[in-house]
Amino acid sequence: MTELKTTAEKGRILLQIARSAIAGALGIQDDTKAMVIEEDTPWLQEKGACFVTLTQQGQLRGCIGTLEAHRSLLQDVRSNAVAAAFKDTRFTPLSADEFSRTRVEVSLLSSTQSIEFSSEQQALEQLRPGIDGVIFEYGYHRSTFLPQVWDQLPDSTEFMAHLKQKAGLPANFWDDEVKLSRYTVDKWKEQTIG
Repeated sequence: MTELKTTAEKGRILLQIARSAIAGALGIQDDTKAMVIEEDTPWLQEKGACFVTLTQQGQLRGCIGTLEAHRSLLQDVRSNAVAAAFKDTRFTPLSADEFSRTRVEVSLLSSTQSIEFSSEQQALEQLRPGIDGVIFEYGYHRSTFLPQVWDQLPDSTEFMAHLKQKAGLPANFWDDEVKLSRYTVDKWKEQTIG
């Protein structure tokens, strides 16, 4: 029986799974220091939801994820890594030439929790900058920001305005039918590339 991995060990494994999935989709050999991954390890087979974020020189290069756990964590990381590299419509698909200078980050999401409020101000007062990932929903409009986005938008009002714009609504939009949920993440980012 395999011992339960520490959080840091899990992170290294998830980062390698993500990088290897992208390398495989590009048809190139991943020459990072690979460790043997036991894919049938129970924690990788449990349902999990994650986001995979790609950056180059600190700039976003792709980010795709899953808000609700509906498949194994192993499958979710692989699928979201490939989607972040090739299907984020904000960017052209990642090329093999870019692979070596692209850093991978994996954010493992907790389950979501509804936020109860009676006004936008009350909702804003409940947000925890730097801790909460937030899901905004209104009709068919939906968006989310990972907790890491607080680094660029530390003010709750500005954070919410951008979240509404990401959902395709005006920054000053509000309606009693707005729904908000929160989640937290465990995240790991590659320190070096290649």
